[in-house]
Amino acid sequence: MRMSELFCHTYREEPSEAQTESHKYLLKAGFIQPLAAGIYTYLPFAVRVMAKIQAIIREEMNAIGGQEILMPVMQPAELWMETGRYQNIGSELVRFKDRAGRQMVLAMTHEEVVTDLARRMIMGHRGLPFMTYQIQVKIRDEPRSRGGLIRVREFHMKDAYSFHRDAADLDRYYPHVYQAYTNIFQRCGIEPLVVEADPGMMGGSGSHEFMCVIDSGEDTLVKCNRCGYAANIENAFIRVPEFEPDPEELPIEEVATPGRESIADVAAFLSVPESKTLKAVFYNADGSLVFVAIRGDFEVNETKLMNILGVKSLELAEPELLSRHGMVAGYASPLDLPADVRIVADRSLEWGNNFVAGANKPDYHLRNINIPRDLQVARFEDILTAREGAGCPRCDRGILKLVRGIELGHIFKLGTKYTDAMDVTYLDEDRRRQRVVMGCYGIGVGRLMSAVVEVNHDENGICWPRSVAPFEAHLVSLSGGNREIDDSADALYGELRAAGIETLYDDRDESPGVKFNDADLIGCPLRITVSTRSLRQGGYEMKGRRSKSVEIASREQGAGVIQAYLDSLEILTDNVGSVLKHDTLG
Repeated sequence: MRMSELFCHTYREEPSEAQTESHKYLLKAGFIQPLAAGIYTYLPFAVRVMAKIQAIIREEMNAIGGQEILMPVMQPAELWMETGRYQNIGSELVRFKDRAGRQMVLAMTHEEVVTDLARRMIMGHRGLPFMTYQIQVKIRDEPRSRGGLIRVREFHMKDAYSFHRDAADLDRYYPHVYQAYTNIFQRCGIEPLVVEADPGMMGGSGSHEFMCVIDSGEDTLVKCNRCGYAANIENAFIRVPEFEPDPEELPIEEVATPGRESIADVAAFLSVPESKTLKAVFYNADGSLVFVAIRGDFEVNETKLMNILGVKSLELAEPELLSRHGMVAGYASPLDLPADVRIVADRSLEWGNNFVAGANKPDYHLRNINIPRDLQVARFEDILTAREGAGCPRCDRGILKLVRGIELGHIFKLGTKYTDAMDVTYLDEDRRRQRVVMGCYGIGVGRLMSAVVEVNHDENGICWPRSVAPFEAHLVSLSGGNREIDDSADALYGELRAAGIETLYDDRDESPGVKFNDADLIGCPLRITVSTRSLRQGGYEMKGRRSKSVEIASREQGAGVIQAYLDSLEILTDNVGSVLKHDTLG
């Protein structure tokens, strides 16, 4: 492609709206253009990168038995009503009526449609298992678009769905997808961190996220410094330190704590460690008041709490709601709770005694609260938030570290959540009707492109891995009107194209500085320069995007030497089907 004919251009100034390095460079280098908040036009460079990422995805999905389909973006709302997600999902789901007055939605995901498709297609056990996948547009009316393509309202996604006779068959297949995902991200130039994750609105019995560890990431991750444990903080566990209890449980004592509301202030005032305090946190959960008890030196993990409660909405209770239940904000007590208040206690309170807690009146607290003497707890739950330096829950000596990351992909064991709701069954060998079990596997294609840039750039621009670069070579002609240089560059461009080397040819009438800056910004793996100096040296200058040195390709050897140089830059291996073959689901 000649840059003189290219339908995009680069920018010198820094985009003021850019929040991440990938956002900045994809805008500056002419890959994307914003249309509205969280909605982008993909320009020729981006389309080429996306096509290469999609090709890698297709190869790996096909290698584990996937069959590609394409499902509609516009969907009847009654399918979503069957599963309950129409009622449970908020305004992120775009709802509307068609011209006939029928309720419709724009797909933010395709579980309902693919499950409906399966119940139409599956007859008996011989049709199982199978896996279908698509690369399709999704619409999510995201309230907080950010980071360019990292969190958007319209995006391209590869979503795959597998269907199985039972949970055991899903368990056998799940590791194959796990490996295929690892292959995909490695081939795109990213070594993923795989973490245990919360299934969220997707549901199911288990899930894993494939994360790109990067400081600009929107997710907080927990990883052990010794073993392989890693998890999203929404789903992370820790080894809770156990404390030796006091020799005896003491009687409750009310003490004045004037002006002390926070745990830190109360602990300091009473000369006790924060671990000897009982934090009382009240939530409004779907309109009902919930009391959460947790040790004072920990914070509540609201994702875990929502999953335990099984609620759609969770927010801290307003003082007015507490007042209606006879509670004093800032000094609420775990004692004498109203009968309609649900109690959830964290397992950090299983150890220790004689805790300090609120007295339910201003400027007073209670010493020596004990469980179960003073607070009846049906069961202890894990609702605490993991923190830096906590003990690993998997190994005896590991310490947890917090890192930031971008989610690249998410895989789920959905189980029968959707097939129960939509009554999808099959006939087994004995003609008995059995429930179909599902798995679900997603990758955001644009988000993956952004993540590649996040980990492959320098201060001058993008440094694309060859596997997904928009072009392999960036040919720069520094002719300044010199016919010999123009002819040599044109001839080399023809040779490279004939040799199958994807080449971006900068034939514009621009200064060398502009052309070199654009080459660095766009980030093709190899820059080839034709100039008076290079011709005097016998050919063309070759410089790898990440290299400091320049080599000369002779005019006689031309494309052959350039191909060899490109091959020397290759740092990734071809993993297609490295674990499985096409008969995986057979």
